[in-house]
Amino acid sequence: MSDFSIPFTIQPEKHKAPVPHALPPLSLYVHFPWCLRKCPYCDFNSHQLKQELDEQTYVSALLTDLEKELPYIWGRSVHTVFIGGGTPSLLSPAALEQLLSGIRARVKLQANAEITLEANPGTFEQNRFRAYASAGINRVSIGVQSFVDEQLVALGRIHNRAEALSAIEAAMGLFTKVNVDLMYALPGQTLQSAQQDITTAIDTGVHHISAYQLTMEPNTPFGHTPPEHLPGDELSDEIEMTVHSALQQAGFEQYETSAFAHHQHQCAHNINYWQFGDYIGIGAGAHGKISSASGIERTVRSRHPKDYMQAMQHLPDHAIKRQMVASEDLPFEFMMNALRLTHGVPTIWFSQRTGLPINTIKPIITQAVKQGLLDTDPQYLRPTPLGRRFLNDLLALFLSD
Repeated sequence: MSDFSIPFTIQPEKHKAPVPHALPPLSLYVHFPWCLRKCPYCDFNSHQLKQELDEQTYVSALLTDLEKELPYIWGRSVHTVFIGGGTPSLLSPAALEQLLSGIRARVKLQANAEITLEANPGTFEQNRFRAYASAGINRVSIGVQSFVDEQLVALGRIHNRAEALSAIEAAMGLFTKVNVDLMYALPGQTLQSAQQDITTAIDTGVHHISAYQLTMEPNTPFGHTPPEHLPGDELSDEIEMTVHSALQQAGFEQYETSAFAHHQHQCAHNINYWQFGDYIGIGAGAHGKISSASGIERTVRSRHPKDYMQAMQHLPDHAIKRQMVASEDLPFEFMMNALRLTHGVPTIWFSQRTGLPINTIKPIITQAVKQGLLDTDPQYLRPTPLGRRFLNDLLALFLSD
């Protein structure tokens, strides 16, 4: 899972922001904004690398960025690190070592911290992956998307089936945890080809698979001009059920909307997002969320890598925008995360992590339970199977007027 971004609202000065009753776990997200080629479906902050990568300047900017966050998280331990993009596996092992060493020197990183790197099979090299593991990476997320060469071409990917399988096999021997990203409802995809794709992913032996439907995001080439031969709604639903069923039969638990894992192989970093945890976000376009005695603050960095690096060299504060989350927006923001989890979260976490009394949303909870979208157990905020299927309708109940 890559950069996590939520629109935020300036807290009106006449209202005091609610103060969380307890600080949640803290993670670190590091954004790498370059790819060899921009995929036509991608709406993340990524840019095609058109010249030699100045990785030293970017790593220095990241560490300066991290230093600017230190006053906001003094004394707190970082539980997970996620290096996403873009294609972070374009970083040389030396640059990655410099980055991780710099992080360890600046924050209290837990000894058993999960440290994830997103990787593209098209940039795979055995020695490079081995060096990543030596530097401290213990989890990789491989953006495969499909094992069918024709569909990889249609998606604009730079790798093929053989390269994907080779990268997965090597990663399994080097890293504690390995995730494979897989898309479905692809151009020209049939029920049978979708079944073959997910079977291939399962047969690799990985313990975590992120399976999600191709969507036409605004401001992307596919959003502007959708590819031909996309499956219709009915076929897309059949494909989704086929993919989910195959994963469940193979012993994978769907612990989040698009995430499936064997026991103890869930992504701790992403779970912290969904449990409304805190996270520092550094890098071009990165978003963050930090709780404190002043309330909950969201941060966002300058999006363009050149602007970001220049600001970090000369006027770092100019690259960072900070805004308090408005009280009326907190219920939706909390639920938008928590209700993605199959098992939801303890009800008490709502007050602990937002600072708002549970009575703030009690009428909405009652309504959602009556509609069969929320579980009846008062100890948990947990979607029912119907609620997971119609998650957008469930979340809409918590939107402020």
